[in-house]
Amino acid sequence: MKIQILQLLEGAEKASGLTVIIDVFRAFSVACYAYGQGVEVIYPVGNIEEAYRLKKEHSEYILVGEREEQKPEGFDFGNSPSQLLKKDIFGKTMIHTTSSGTQGIASANNASEIITGSFVNAEAITDYIRLKNPEILSLVCMGYSCRYPVDEDTFFAEYIRDSLEGRVANFENIKDKLKRGSGARFFAPSKQKWAPKEDFNLCLDLNRFPFVLKVEKQNGRNYLRKITQK
Repeated sequence: MKIQILQLLEGAEKASGLTVIIDVFRAFSVACYAYGQGVEVIYPVGNIEEAYRLKKEHSEYILVGEREEQKPEGFDFGNSPSQLLKKDIFGKTMIHTTSSGTQGIASANNASEIITGSFVNAEAITDYIRLKNPEILSLVCMGYSCRYPVDEDTFFAEYIRDSLEGRVANFENIKDKLKRGSGARFFAPSKQKWAPKEDFNLCLDLNRFPFVLKVEKQNGRNYLRKITQK
């Protein structure tokens, strides 16, 4: 298995083989929590105007996501797992658009298969990759608004690579580095309304969920299919 770690939209466009689009803080952690809360289906959307259009056509859908980390006007929820845990979203259809993760899905046109990447389902992802045993594995770190790399996504890519190659990463060390680095914003008093400290802990709740989220097509539109292997 050839493993390549790629960055940002350019990386998503170059990705081939089995591709993991990574967005730890917070898109693909949010998607896992949504399915954990009983959401029926998630449509990941790159273009925010398309997201608004879908919501207009289907008012019963919930509109979830962010731009510049904050909830856009008219959205039901921001890109926050702690928000979802406080609401009854069982059986709902979710439209999800973000500045990084969903952009990667929309851009990975050369991938043979796409799954999402976050620490909350890391073991399930590793098991799925082992089962598939692809010739090429692309680990794509989407970074901050696709503008520059961030530690959490790169750490996750390295965590998956090391797990597949038989090395054990020190996850507590990763958490500590993130708390002092790119995750420090979750502890800033001025940002608690849209980046609460609860989100930091929820996004780093290692292996909370036993499923992977695979991108498939439904009525010509991407959706995330939950696949549980155990």
